[in-house]
Amino acid sequence: MSDCVLDVKNLSVKIPLAGGVLHAVDNISLSVAKGETLCIVGESGCGKSLTSLAIMDLLPKKAIRKVGALELGGTSIANFSEKDMSSIRGNKMGMIFQEPMTSLNPAFTVENQMVETLARHQSITGSEARELAIRMLEKVGITPAEQRLKQYPHQLSGGLRQRVMIAMTLLCEPELIIADEPTTALDVTIQAQILNLLRQLQDDFDVGLIFITHDLGVVANIADRVAVMYAGQIVEEGTVFEIFDKPTHPYTRGLLRCIPVPGKIKRGEPLGSIPGMVPSLIGNTDTCRFKGRWDTASESKSKQKKQKIRSLCVQDRIFEVEGDTGHIVRFCCDECLKKSNLNIMTTNG
Repeated sequence: MSDCVLDVKNLSVKIPLAGGVLHAVDNISLSVAKGETLCIVGESGCGKSLTSLAIMDLLPKKAIRKVGALELGGTSIANFSEKDMSSIRGNKMGMIFQEPMTSLNPAFTVENQMVETLARHQSITGSEARELAIRMLEKVGITPAEQRLKQYPHQLSGGLRQRVMIAMTLLCEPELIIADEPTTALDVTIQAQILNLLRQLQDDFDVGLIFITHDLGVVANIADRVAVMYAGQIVEEGTVFEIFDKPTHPYTRGLLRCIPVPGKIKRGEPLGSIPGMVPSLIGNTDTCRFKGRWDTASESKSKQKKQKIRSLCVQDRIFEVEGDTGHIVRFCCDECLKKSNLNIMTTNG
């Protein structure tokens, strides 16, 4: 598509360990358009953060990245050198981490760090760079901006540090921003302010946003599209409405059962949960990844209409939900597909 900011095809990340190879990310594909928010959601350890680091080419040294295609704004960056990648990181694409103190240099003032970003990527220095930094701090709601410029990261609250990180990320007006759980370490009030700020700035700058989280409440609030990740794979992808209204993969349905819904959860009634443990992704991963995690009782009580799906790739068990173009679901094995109790359509419907 012409307004596609990021296009990733067949991305895998493997990490050699003493006990075998960790298949952290397994053959995933995703895309983000201008002004669009794609939320990647899943349990801790499912590969969300490693996916973002693979896109930014910031993986640990031992990690091995394999990708079929990786395009930013129509330009392939899959084989970029470290020098080439460092020129677009912080410029064409930026990243907001969960804890800003791990990204901000404690030895330098906010001004030093913002001016350095402009000098490195835009060749803007001196008073012009300082004025741009002040305007961007004001844009993200930091006042008095001139005073904050002189401060060091440790002199700012957690919310202010995250706003500084957002301001630094937007300084060079990137095409893509990846936000890796940027509100997890903040209290609920500040979290809401940061989410509202990100939505407003996304509209202002028309930037593509990948938002990584495990909080489905946040997803419902900001997402245009959702990619549900489990055990290194994207098991379901669709619009936020499709995912919440017609969840098709048993893992997606399990995640949604864990959300307390006012009026539906009776007093004293236990919240939903997904039984079992996330499988090990070290060594052979051809076995069922969802084994022992089926909530048979909850599935049998579900009043959701039986979904119709149409095969897109028989070998990889990838299907499209009938009537929802782009609502994709993937199964790890034939057993999971059979137990999901879905109506598989033939080519002729």
